[in-house]
Amino acid sequence: MKFDNIKFKNRDEASEMLYDILPHNVMKDETWIILAISTGAVPIARHLAKKLDCEFDYFFTKKIFTSKNSECEIAIVTETQEIVIHEELMKSFSLELENIYAQSKEIYNNEIIEYKLKYRNNLDIINLENKNVLLVDEGLNTGLTMMACIKSVINEKAKSICVAVPILPEITINDIETIADDLYYIQAPAHFVSIDFYYESLDKIELEDIKNKK
Repeated sequence: MKFDNIKFKNRDEASEMLYDILPHNVMKDETWIILAISTGAVPIARHLAKKLDCEFDYFFTKKIFTSKNSECEIAIVTETQEIVIHEELMKSFSLELENIYAQSKEIYNNEIIEYKLKYRNNLDIINLENKNVLLVDEGLNTGLTMMACIKSVINEKAKSICVAVPILPEITINDIETIADDLYYIQAPAHFVSIDFYYESLDKIELEDIKNKK
């Protein structure tokens, strides 16, 4: 069941509603790994992992912005060094592909590696090969980060890849469903505003919380 024009009280309510639409009886009989792809996704991933009795981790990503617009997300680089680029924006800003790759490499070396060292003792993401993976976020805006994470998990040779988010723009559904095995969501407005608009309360989550994710 999908819901229209609702606001979640907080991440806890969104987590419970998301759990209700997952095929949890089937998932409990299988081995799943849940990956939170943003700091805001950590409480949701923790909640789902506890109820499904499965392992979860944080998957590091960083957004790349164009110097011509500090709020314009032009690409995403992940901790497995996968890059997804918003090609239409790249063309609109007349950006060179090699410059985006150079910027992503710099961000990976200077930021993502530091995150892995600080929050995961420099370890790589847990082995995903032949595993069922559920990618979780508190919501999607453009869907670019989720697309990058799906690409990464595909290249890590996961058995299956599913996506679970409380809220996403209707326009992103087809992109996600094209490359993921399943997409679970509660609400997909045609006229999407922003993630925080659909939450009455959305407390800031710090990266430090990753250390306490269990």
